[in-house]
Amino acid sequence: MKLSQFKFKLPEELFAQKPYANRDESRLLVLNRKTGEIEHKVFKDVLGFFDENDVFVFNDTKVFPARLYGNKEKTGARIEVFLLRELNPDLRLWDVLVDPARKIRIGNKLYFGEDDSLVAEVIDNTTSRGRTLRFLFDGDHDTFKETLYSMGETPLPRFIKRPVESEDAERYQSIFAKNEGAVVAPASSLHFSRELMKRLEIKGVKFSFVTMHAGLGNFREIDVEDLTKHKMDSEQMIVTDQAASIVNAAKDEKRQVCAVGTTVMRALETAVCTEGKIKPFDGWTNKFIFPPYDFTVATAMVNNLYTPYSQLLMLVAAFGGYDQVMHAYDVAVKEKYQFGAYGDAMLII
Repeated sequence: MKLSQFKFKLPEELFAQKPYANRDESRLLVLNRKTGEIEHKVFKDVLGFFDENDVFVFNDTKVFPARLYGNKEKTGARIEVFLLRELNPDLRLWDVLVDPARKIRIGNKLYFGEDDSLVAEVIDNTTSRGRTLRFLFDGDHDTFKETLYSMGETPLPRFIKRPVESEDAERYQSIFAKNEGAVVAPASSLHFSRELMKRLEIKGVKFSFVTMHAGLGNFREIDVEDLTKHKMDSEQMIVTDQAASIVNAAKDEKRQVCAVGTTVMRALETAVCTEGKIKPFDGWTNKFIFPPYDFTVATAMVNNLYTPYSQLLMLVAAFGGYDQVMHAYDVAVKEKYQFGAYGDAMLII
């Protein structure tokens, strides 16, 4: 498959700018990958496609307020700092992106907060935009993190072209978010309300939780036509014994295993072993899935609607079938489905 095969026309007005009033009332496009049939539902109708002892696998990562704005020493220039990951808690070292990057060099100091109470020094250039910052802070680590995060804002994707609002701190987060470390929300999980989870539980559907700390690599443009030459950014993931045993029991019973989102699908395919079961895993993955690909674990998938040329779309096309998924996207555009993190969803069965 080539990059150019994942082109489609996506009008800018189809990017969702706000979340639905109720998480589980977005639209749901259902694609049957065996027949190619498409149905139009409301998200909470997902309940009707699963039975007792089927399993939903969720990503329980938690998004932290990763976008900060600081001022450069002497000039006072406003600099956006996007926290990527903490490198060393003791030394207060962080991998970050800075914008505009041309203004920031090693040795520069940045000041954050209304009273410039938090200071960081640039100690390394890692990429054209990337830097390593050392925050200068005297208190303990918990106090430092609390101070740092109090100055940050919810890292909404760039295609949401409005200021961050107070509700975003809750809505750009799944209701079961627990393990902090993501800068991108596992958007497919955002559709699940407490009421829907309870109804699934009453029906006898089981839940398995894995952790993958989604990074900005999910939005990085692919710049090679030959997809075999693309390298994914590595992301940290954890599959516990309990998570693996729930999925493996469902596989033994030939029940449905529904991966909720592309991060979950990548986690399952990273942790799978030769017998088709998944094993506990604690490490990093840069697995890139695009057509053709033989999936071993999941029998169904919930996903949002993604942008042209994105690795997210490629994974969905690999699971649902390239022709069928691209046709479904044409239908979604024609029917004015909403794309992006706060948009509508797709169920592939």
